[in-house]
Amino acid sequence: MKIDILEDKGNIFRFALKDAANAYANAIRRISTGSVSTFAIDKVTFYENSSSIFDEYIAHRIGLVPIKTPLKGYTEKDEILFTLEETGPKTVYSKEMGSADKDVDVANGNIPIIKLAEDQKIRIEAKARMGTGLEHAKFQPGMVTYDQKGEDSFEFYVESFGQMPPKQIINKAFEVIDEQLQELSSKAKKL
Repeated sequence: MKIDILEDKGNIFRFALKDAANAYANAIRRISTGSVSTFAIDKVTFYENSSSIFDEYIAHRIGLVPIKTPLKGYTEKDEILFTLEETGPKTVYSKEMGSADKDVDVANGNIPIIKLAEDQKIRIEAKARMGTGLEHAKFQPGMVTYDQKGEDSFEFYVESFGQMPPKQIINKAFEVIDEQLQELSSKAKKL
């Protein structure tokens, strides 16, 4: 197999995979979106919500805000606390969510969460944890697609949602594939 980088700019990463079977290309795509762990808001506690929007709707919007996921130092057991307390009239944006950990923060601060009218208040605590896209789409680190350019040639397009750089999504996917192959090999030896 051969990999050639075609583009690596901002949240976009494109590369060509040559001399590979369809199964390899599809495994890279599926593992990249479904098995790379990222942080996402998973639990939201409302202490005050005098807006006209239901708690569940606001919690869903907050859960879809991409959260920066550092490359090392965190596990599936870690929970990061976020707080939000605002009073209207104003539009509340994701940048106003405060994180208890400077390394795990909102990836895009310009996402509108709710528009508050005069004297409407919202006060919440939210917990982010690591998960994968197999569990819920909010844990997907980005979009990964490929176009078959020949019998054994593929052109990949990776767009990060902001949790991690797009090249890192692919590197993490390769790590997951390697771990899964080692586990399979270990179990096969016991047969």
